Amino acid sequence: MPRFPGPLKTVFLALGVLIFRLFGGRMRVKGRPLLMLTRVGAKSGQLRRTTLGWFPDEDDRHDSWLVVASNGGAAQHPLWYVNLAKHPEHASIAVGRRTFRVRAESLRGDARERAWDRVVSLSPGYGDYQDKTDRQIPIVRLTALGG
Repeated sequence: MPRFPGPLKTVFLALGVLIFRLFGGRMRVKGRPLLMLTRVGAKSGQLRRTTLGWFPDEDDRHDSWLVVASNGGAAQHPLWYVNLAKHPEHASIAVGRRTFRVRAESLRGDARERAWDRVVSLSPGYGDYQDKTDRQIPIVRLTALGG
């Protein structure tokens, strides 16, 4: 993924959020439906929003979504992943016109491998991202909180 200067990156991210709000569930990137992730900044404590492609979880669960912290194959994790790692229970997602409070969990071991196989089968470009980097690309399960 290309690196953008700070102000341009801010505009780009804000534009993504605006377009998501306008088109919601009709938006797709690389054939994947999008969700909008709202989380707390790891250092700032401020709310941050990002649009991400999502994948179905095991057994077609309807209370959880998988997102991939690929960062386009860059050497470092995306900031949204760092934020979730610090504050896994302070997040919400908008999927289409519905909003859910969620808890974030980085998948490990067999669960991650099964999820990775599903992600790459649905969107082969993620395999290319893994080839670009030395880090193992995290997969995060976002599970709806009750209530």
